Amino acid sequence: MVKGYRPGTLQEALELLAQETCTVMAGGTDLMVQRARGFSLRPKLDRPLVFIEQLKELKQIYKKDETLHIGPCVTLTDLLGHPHIPEIFKQMIGRMASPPTRNMATLGGNICNASPAGDTLPWFYAMNAKVKLQSSAAERTVPIDAFISGPKKTILGNNEILADIIIPDETFEINMYRKLGQRKGMSLTKASFLGLAMITGSTVTDIRIALGSVAPRIVRSPEIERTLKGKSINDIRSSAGEISQRYQPLITPIDDARSTAKYRKEASLNLIRHFLENMQP
Repeated sequence: MVKGYRPGTLQEALELLAQETCTVMAGGTDLMVQRARGFSLRPKLDRPLVFIEQLKELKQIYKKDETLHIGPCVTLTDLLGHPHIPEIFKQMIGRMASPPTRNMATLGGNICNASPAGDTLPWFYAMNAKVKLQSSAAERTVPIDAFISGPKKTILGNNEILADIIIPDETFEINMYRKLGQRKGMSLTKASFLGLAMITGSTVTDIRIALGSVAPRIVRSPEIERTLKGKSINDIRSSAGEISQRYQPLITPIDDARSTAKYRKEASLNLIRHFLENMQP
């Protein structure tokens, strides 16, 4: 029998983690899959559980100082109905899992799972999001790409909880999202693409490109993006094929049950090219 705790406040949860090594659980939709031992068998849970999905401090969505704050225990369904959430992010969430799973799954869980195929991660990378990590004694705020150190790996300490997700409150004129899977919902991602851009006149003033499920971590290149800023739409369109090829060394997928590496790579490069060729204000 696994011992479980259900703290009433975030501080109480942090004090528990300071005293004992536990597994933190919110919606549990990723955690239960990770610990599964087969059908009809109880998942393997070897640490006490600390349930946090009920903590009000972790379920808030608000704007402050030109940033959007999303609590890690906000469910995917809650995000779909909230006016502060950008439509492009709602579009991404709407392609995730099934409605019952979205009712349970939390945003913090998708981040802490740290899968390269995590459906929300391309948006956080493209938006330069940060996460606040809190313990009973201290807190620290780090960029999302520093928080996720590798496939299924983060820098979250045993005594810490992901307490806040902080996103610059920016909007983009051009938004394109594509998820490649066996079907529209309830499918593992073969490859995902997010392209964002701002246009002033005929000049690209900002551009962000992020890809998921095609490398050990989310693929984004601020260096390539910087070379595109200040160029005209026509210049980018005419050199879209050449620009997409710059991403080739960064896209290093694998063969697995979902798809082949060759398909993932070719599809990703085609999505980049399509985005660049079809940008228009």
